Amino acid sequence: MVLDNMFWNDKFAGMKLNLKKNIVFLDIEATGLHIIRDRIVQIALIKCKPGNEQAVEKSMLINPGIPISEEAYGVHGIGPEQLANKPTFKQVAQELFDFIGDADLAGYNSDRYDIPMLMEEFHRAGLDFSLENRLTIDVQKIFYKMEPRILVAAYRFYCNEELEGAHDALADVKATRSVLEGQLARYEGKKAPDSDEESPIISSDVDTLAAFTRNPKMLDVTQRLKYNESGQIVFNFGKYIGQPVIEVLEKDPQYRHWILDKEFSVQVKSMIRKLTDKGDKRI
Repeated sequence: MVLDNMFWNDKFAGMKLNLKKNIVFLDIEATGLHIIRDRIVQIALIKCKPGNEQAVEKSMLINPGIPISEEAYGVHGIGPEQLANKPTFKQVAQELFDFIGDADLAGYNSDRYDIPMLMEEFHRAGLDFSLENRLTIDVQKIFYKMEPRILVAAYRFYCNEELEGAHDALADVKATRSVLEGQLARYEGKKAPDSDEESPIISSDVDTLAAFTRNPKMLDVTQRLKYNESGQIVFNFGKYIGQPVIEVLEKDPQYRHWILDKEFSVQVKSMIRKLTDKGDKRI
């Protein structure tokens, strides 16, 4: 498809890139979040050219050849029935490779996710997709740097005031309370974007607020252990990431000793002891 560049500029007022070469904006949906193991199920590209030429749009569904995780399906809603008759990545790799050409790349969280996963897919298809002589722009990084997730910025946003005495403990804790009150005033009764029907809402009720901020799959505050989709406790780090803790430690008891001897939190060590001593399936 061809996207009129005037529409592009009108819709995103003020966005006038000084292009010396083509730039491709990209986004992918995949079977999961693992750069190596997961596969692309949808890719969308918009190529903008220098000289105010028309931007060209390309979007396609791709048969990944592997199952789609429940978490990924919950995000993008693309299921096997939609992909059954679609091409594999290898079948469209050359078309995508040629479309991108030597263009620079831009996306949202693209440096950590979209671009690395795309590079892996091209590699499996026998194409060397290099970042040499290619610039990348991660829009998320601009957002995070310009709107930092720190108390001073939150106080400015929710309270419309400058925080005086920042990093003094008492000043900071007073500001934190004010920020929460500002968040309640702004969001009460609302759910997070893209949440499902069962997701908690923002409410002045403390139980509801705690549920809103808690990730029920994570067992410890350092996020080293979590529940998988089957309710098993699995490692969320290291060489056994995603594998059930009890099964791993039965096969590799030295890993238990390593965890207990290293700088893991007291919470993680306590959970590891409980799991191995009692064989608990849940904590």
